[in-house]
Amino acid sequence: MAKPITGDDPKTLVSTAWLAAHLDDPDLRVIDASYYLPGAGRDAKAEYAAAHIPGARHFDIDEISDARSDLPHMVAPAEKFMSRMRAMGIGDGHQVVVYDAVGIFSAARVWWNFRLMGKTDVAVLDGGFPKWQAEGHPVEDMPPILRDRHMTVQRQAHLVKDVTQVAAASKLGDWQILDARSPGRFRGDEPEVRPGLRAGHIPGSINVHYATLLNPDGTMKEADALKAAFEAAGADISRRTITTCGSGVTAAILMLALARLGNEDVSLYDGSWSEWGRFDQLQVATG
Repeated sequence: MAKPITGDDPKTLVSTAWLAAHLDDPDLRVIDASYYLPGAGRDAKAEYAAAHIPGARHFDIDEISDARSDLPHMVAPAEKFMSRMRAMGIGDGHQVVVYDAVGIFSAARVWWNFRLMGKTDVAVLDGGFPKWQAEGHPVEDMPPILRDRHMTVQRQAHLVKDVTQVAAASKLGDWQILDARSPGRFRGDEPEVRPGLRAGHIPGSINVHYATLLNPDGTMKEADALKAAFEAAGADISRRTITTCGSGVTAAILMLALARLGNEDVSLYDGSWSEWGRFDQLQVATG
């Protein structure tokens, strides 16, 4: 494991002060990756149109996805991701900062998506749009002027796992599996947000609710507090790890936190509980 990362880091997490200082950099690109769970009653596109960080592009997680899959927002093929980013004026040589309207939520998913495509100059905005607005930084309601930018991608297959690989890890115990959902959903006490899914968790997995990694203002905890949160849940921050959640969104928050702690040997189960919970032949644990 590498040493824990503290402070602003353009490959993992940057502060609102850092972004304000770099907002006019010619090779900076800002992405609004806001997304809400079904039933939240919020419209990410409409909110982006009403107000966003100057120059921000909107990244639609549901649209920039694998249209061939019936699972929610599975990661897009490399060619589709590349073409969408080029059309948004995002390409080679850019430093990308991703934010969302919750604090740290869906932005981490898009951070992972870029890394999956071989792009490492990407960071999540710590505290997101709420912190940016609360501090009085500028916002606008005009879409940015987009100029096509060449992008090359090199998919990093080791950063994602499919159901077969996760089932093997669950059986063999050779990977640590961390589940970012709420304790009630993990135990099977609360209903799933998507209909038709069984309740419970992947056998052998450990519950690290993503909210335990965040401060009340939506920023990510510092390294010592992050380490304590993982350890309190029974997780080993040094083990190779698969992260999972409901549909592959908050699992990326766990990956981001582990990257801040120096563990890069982490993969995300893209199908997550939306896939595991629907197939009767896959075992489910409760309690």
